[in-house]
Amino acid sequence: MNRYTIDLLDETEQLTDVEKSLVVDVLNTALTEEKMKEEAEVSVTFVTDERIHELNRDYRDKDQPTDVLSFALNEGDDNISGGPASHLLGDIIISVPRAKVQSDEYGHDIKRELCFLAVHGFLHLIGYDHETDHDEKEMFTKQEDILQKHGLKK
Repeated sequence: MNRYTIDLLDETEQLTDVEKSLVVDVLNTALTEEKMKEEAEVSVTFVTDERIHELNRDYRDKDQPTDVLSFALNEGDDNISGGPASHLLGDIIISVPRAKVQSDEYGHDIKRELCFLAVHGFLHLIGYDHETDHDEKEMFTKQEDILQKHGLKK
């Protein structure tokens, strides 16, 4: 039984139940590894390139598609453990077409890429970033550790 609430919505209707289930399993591992409260909730929406382009333009002033966006509900809060909605971590938006292209470019399957993007988005939700070399190494090491637990190799 999963300890956390992970809501998935596939707006593209292109993903299999196996792919979606694996994303949920990997995110449960990420939540556990990061010692999140059991009532923690995250939402993942799989979208088209057009939709993620729109969101990237409207919310980040970047007029281009991207692979993953994260919208933390407690962004800027030093203490996300308090308040009535503190268990709501936020939303992860993943471009399915971009994930497919990237999986081909990197030479691994779509499942690994979807899970990589989900974990990457989750880590951003809880405050990780990759602005410096040190932060990037820390974040990417965590991502790979979580993916390896599911046999998702590069």
